[in-house]
Formats: sequence, C-alpha cells, structure tokens
Amino acid sequence: MSPELSGGQPATAGHAPDKLAGYALCLGDDALVMAQRLGEWIAASPQLEEDVALANIALDQLGQARSLLGYAGSLMQPVRTEDDLAYFRDERDFRNVQLVERSWGDRDFGIAMARMLVWSTYQLELYSRLTSSADETLAAVAAKAVKEVDYHRDHATMWVLRLGDGTEESHVRMQAGLDAEWPYVEELFDASYVDQQLLASGVAVDPSALRDAWNGRIEPVLAEATLTRPDLPPARTGGRRGIHTEQMGYLLAEMQHLARSHPGARW
Repeated sequence: MSPELSGGQPATAGHAPDKLAGYALCLGDDALVMAQRLGEWIAASPQLEEDVALANIALDQLGQARSLLGYAGSLMQPVRTEDDLAYFRDERDFRNVQLVERSWGDRDFGIAMARMLVWSTYQLELYSRLTSSADETLAAVAAKAVKEVDYHRDHATMWVLRLGDGTEESHVRMQAGLDAEWPYVEELFDASYVDQQLLASGVAVDPSALRDAWNGRIEPVLAEATLTRPDLPPARTGGRRGIHTEQMGYLLAEMQHLARSHPGARW
C-alpha cells in the first residue's frame, strides 16, 4: 500500500485503519475506473436506450466509488476527500484490477457486454457477502450497491444472450469479446491484497471464496448464449499493487485533467 494509508485511529475496534482504508480504496478504485470507462459509451452505443442505460450504470458505479473512496479517505492521516483520491493520485497509487481499466478496443460492444457480465457478477457476489460485514459503513454501502449490480448483471445477461444466440456475426463477435476479457478474470479472485485481520474479524470478503458462486452464475448464461467458456491463460496483472496497463495512463489523463488544471475550483 502507498504511504498515505498509514496512521490514524481504528474506525472499528480491532481494525488497523490503514488496512481498512486500503481495502475500501481497492473497491472504490474498481468502481471509479469502471464508471469512467462506461461513460465512454454515452452517445456511442448501438441504441439511444442503451446510451441511457449505460449512463445510469456508470452513475451507479460512480456512486459506489464516492462512498468507498470517501470512507477510505476519512481513515487516512491526513484525511483525504473522495476528490483528492480520484483526481490527485498518480497511476501507481491506484489499486483497481486491470479488467476495469482496459479500453473497449475499436468501440467493440461485445467486449463491453462481456466485461459487464463478468464484472457485475463478481460485484454481486462480493456485495452480497459484504452486507454482513462487521464494519457498519462497508455493510451499508454494500446493501445499496447489491441492488444496483443485480440490475447491471441482468442488463449484461440480456445482451450476451441476444448477441451470443443471435446471428452468425453477432455470435462470433460476442465470443471474441468474451475471449478478450477472460485473461483478466483471474485477478478478481486474488486474495493477496486483503489483510488477514480484516478477514478474520469479518470486515472484508475473501475474493477467492467468490469463485464457485461466480462460476455458478456465469456458466448457465454462457450455455444459453451458445458461447464457449474460454480456455485461456491468465494475463500478467498487478493492479492491486499499482501495476497497470498502458491504457490506464490515458484514462487518468482524461479523468483528472480539469481538476488538475484548476485545483480548488468550484462550479
């Protein structure tokens, strides 16, 4: 974890605040970067209704990010705001998984729906368990978010079925989108970034424990969509350690430009 995650007093008895802040930061960064990527589909999706749907999903992800980053920042010394964490950290200080930061290729809608299916299914399992967190703030964030990501998953499922079991061309492109995203799935279940004390005390969720339930939701969708589960080796990732793809730098340059050009400005 980066130096800013040290110090402070535990927000909940028995928890080191730096570890709790680090955990919330990882989850918040995931949602923030996914929101930024989804926003790129506004006015670029295949249908007007889909522009609206993806905008709403992006706003849901942004809302999750604000809650989680705001909580993480409140545990840091010195205290950081959600804007501080979103706009004034460098690339190596972000802790999101690489899956959410990658570009959409050449505006490939198959990639977008494959990623949304993979991601929302993971978030659904994560937040479902996090509603029982011993940390009241994380539990409250999860209780709201789980309802949102359940809709996100339904929306992605509808499109994956429609494209996978549609025309010959849509099937090929949907399979290609799934193949493109699959190597980055493994990082979702990497538990090495979660402090063992947080797991033992019931504050955090072990990502590796989500795999079976995730598979149980994904497999029927792929089967109904006549898609083949990819048999591809995992990509070399490291997002939880601040190691990102080349595309992350471009994403942050766009997202942070205004705030860094006019620090402290208000509208």
